[in-house]
Amino acid sequence: MKKKLIIIIGVILVVIILLVALYFYGISPVSKDDQVVEFTISSGSGKTDIIDDLDEAGLIKSKISAYLYVALHHNLNLQAGNYEVSPNMSLAEILNKFHEGDIIQNENTFSLTFVEGRRLVRYAEDIAEATNTTSDEVIATLSDPEYLNELIEKYWFLSDDILNSEIYYPLEGYLFASTYEFYEGSSIKDIVEKMLDGMDSVLSQYKEEIEASSYSIHELLTLASIVEVEGSTSDDRAGVAGVFYNRLRSGWSLGSDATTYYAARVEFSERDLYLSEINDVNAYNTRPAAMAGRLPVGPICSPSRESIEAVLKPEEHDYYYFVADKNGHTYFMKTDQEHVAKVEELKASGLWYEYN
Repeated sequence: MKKKLIIIIGVILVVIILLVALYFYGISPVSKDDQVVEFTISSGSGKTDIIDDLDEAGLIKSKISAYLYVALHHNLNLQAGNYEVSPNMSLAEILNKFHEGDIIQNENTFSLTFVEGRRLVRYAEDIAEATNTTSDEVIATLSDPEYLNELIEKYWFLSDDILNSEIYYPLEGYLFASTYEFYEGSSIKDIVEKMLDGMDSVLSQYKEEIEASSYSIHELLTLASIVEVEGSTSDDRAGVAGVFYNRLRSGWSLGSDATTYYAARVEFSERDLYLSEINDVNAYNTRPAAMAGRLPVGPICSPSRESIEAVLKPEEHDYYYFVADKNGHTYFMKTDQEHVAKVEELKASGLWYEYN
């Protein structure tokens, strides 16, 4: 019996060694050829899409090894753009180039990076600087009913929901955050529509889940935007989404501080909210009882692909509360008492997350 156990352990070790060897072989350079080739990451492309394209271009040895690599390095942010790579680069070198956004700067073009989770007013400032206009002009353009109706006709995921008079900024949540390249002289509309193209690319990959949902695209993006802010420090956005779905189904208020700050037009880092702002009955503020079982009137920021996927593929559980510590680990609770106790525990142990 002991001899048989030793043989089994030996076989397992051999298999592990072989798998490790295959993994490192798979992420090593394809060849010593130093010929530079141009590789393009389209706006909205996911990590799986990028790996598939790298494989098709003959720039990696193994898709399986590459999939495993990005799973182990989940913080990689592979930015859209045109890159120069070569077969003598390892997978790590190629992906790090994408992560750093080291794109080709063609003549008469410039790149613009939009950070996920930010509000449209922040994007308006970036667009204004790039187009030599003002943020007020950008917001005015993106609030123009005639232009919005043109966009609704052009993009399948835009609807009359964005025309609701209670919405602060009609295109809030619809401009996909990524790095884009533009020609000098690009207009406000050129930039905005490229960002909408980015959202189109992402949402088109989830059409089956969107069609199967009992929520509209506008509602899904609204919830995704809340998950983006509330779950930005979390290691389990699908679990966070599950909490919000449970609250909605049970007729509870979402109780999201993120929506209250947005309703008051205040940033988290700016100041604490006044009691009057917390209790204000507003189409965005989900804390008052009047908003029980309801979503805000629209998104509160631009959600990432991860948050969009989280609301389309939420974790099913029976939790109604969550909190993340400063290391990003998320804890889920069923009752308010458990939630309060966990918060006190995190504060006492120095693990409480504080917004800067």
